Amino acid sequence: MIAMYPSFVMDCPDAGALGQFYGEILGWKVEARDGWADIKPEDGSNCISFQQVADYKAPSWPTQDVPQQLHLDVMVRDLDEAEPEVLKLGATKPEHQPGTSFRVFLDPAGHPFCLCTG
Repeated sequence: MIAMYPSFVMDCPDAGALGQFYGEILGWKVEARDGWADIKPEDGSNCISFQQVADYKAPSWPTQDVPQQLHLDVMVRDLDEAEPEVLKLGATKPEHQPGTSFRVFLDPAGHPFCLCTG
């Protein structure tokens, strides 16, 4: 094994705000500093980071005119219960929903992410 675990890093226009958004969804602690934010579970076993980019361009979904390159799938127990919670945090729900066991949303920076069940 070369590495212990990956840290996923997402470009965005406001690292602190996007870190707070995903920290709330996952219940992870947020550590933000100038132009950068990390979110981690209490045991520190994983990390998702957010990097502030001056000329950030949000992905366009589902058209892919600006490719998404990366998206997060977040497992939930109940889609109907989780949906209003992420919307309250600032997510938006596009009209196009291609599946029944998951729902696509856009985070406040425009990245697609999915709430998924089993």
